[in-house]
Amino acid sequence: MGTHKVHRSIAEINEKIRQGKAVVVTAAEMTRLVRTEGKVKAAQAVDVVTTGTFSPMCSSGLLFNIGQKNPPTIKVSRMWLNGVPCYCGVAAVDAYIGATEPTEEDPLNKVHPGQFKYGGGHVIEDLVRGKSVHLRATSYGTDCYPRRELEKDITLADLRNAVLLNPRNCYQNYNCAINRSRRIKYTYMGPLKPGMGNANYATSGELSPLFNDPYLRTIGLGTRIFLGGGVGYVIGAGTQHVEAPPRNARGIPLAPSATLMLKGELSGMNARYLRGVSILGYGCSLAVGVGIPIPILDEDMAWFTGVGDADIQVPVVDYSEDYPNCRPSPYGHVTFEELKSGAITIEGKRVPTVPLTSYALSLEIAEELKRWIEEGRFLLTEPQEPIISR
Repeated sequence: MGTHKVHRSIAEINEKIRQGKAVVVTAAEMTRLVRTEGKVKAAQAVDVVTTGTFSPMCSSGLLFNIGQKNPPTIKVSRMWLNGVPCYCGVAAVDAYIGATEPTEEDPLNKVHPGQFKYGGGHVIEDLVRGKSVHLRATSYGTDCYPRRELEKDITLADLRNAVLLNPRNCYQNYNCAINRSRRIKYTYMGPLKPGMGNANYATSGELSPLFNDPYLRTIGLGTRIFLGGGVGYVIGAGTQHVEAPPRNARGIPLAPSATLMLKGELSGMNARYLRGVSILGYGCSLAVGVGIPIPILDEDMAWFTGVGDADIQVPVVDYSEDYPNCRPSPYGHVTFEELKSGAITIEGKRVPTVPLTSYALSLEIAEELKRWIEEGRFLLTEPQEPIISR
């Protein structure tokens, strides 16, 4: 193998995919390859790197249309699916159900206020599984939409449109959460035991999509991705997106930074990669599986995708003081390699670590996307616009 510079286009990579000649590896495999062979040889050998993550992503939901199948027609003003309120201020029968919206009559909440076992994320999972959900809707009635009530059981097949539309997914880096107070703290990072009894963290480390393209060179508007077991797309920067935090020598931000807004047709998804979750003392969410292919356009992209867990530094944040008050954390950073070892040391204390992200399913997603590309069933797309800093 020579030492010439590598310069590929996405069009050239797609042609190799069509011919069955593209070399595709997972991000974990690329990490080992770059470590042993260097970025030049890795760039010459590999066309695409696949990433994966499977984690609770609260800023997710379903945009859907129930159709006007049974006259008289209705202009829905309030709607519930399995008792979960939907937002209806869109159009006559369009609505949006958020992953974190709980049922109004959750029995767990009646016993333990603030705790919920069923919400919008569970409704989305039930629809993907082909289950029926109970729809109840009310309206104030108009001349063109005279009906005032609607109640029936529906399935995903009954919906005219159903689009998973997620405002903020795939955080690029996030906090390692601890609790130094004397009482347990219930958070979106899970329950945090007092006296630093545990340290909870998220994302899939070296497999995580935005760690493998830290400057978002290949990810933008129109990027085709694996979403919830089906095909989805990046439609722009997610909410709370920033690119300003300091970075380490590998280009990895040292604080929460980039996010993505995603969409995809729910009918093509698989409940293995889209699951409602209930977080004790916090509420409901949706665990979302996302895999993004990273084209190896040049040696720099090989270097970025060669990132390892030891290269990724995560800020340690005390959720009893620093997080609610938005204070800078005084506890520094730990690496993903340390987090995945099962324990970290903070102020001389050994603290057990707990992942919110499933590494096994994250790797499975990267492997599945790799298989799709190798079989010629998934082509890469050119970003139509870059992700812009906010």
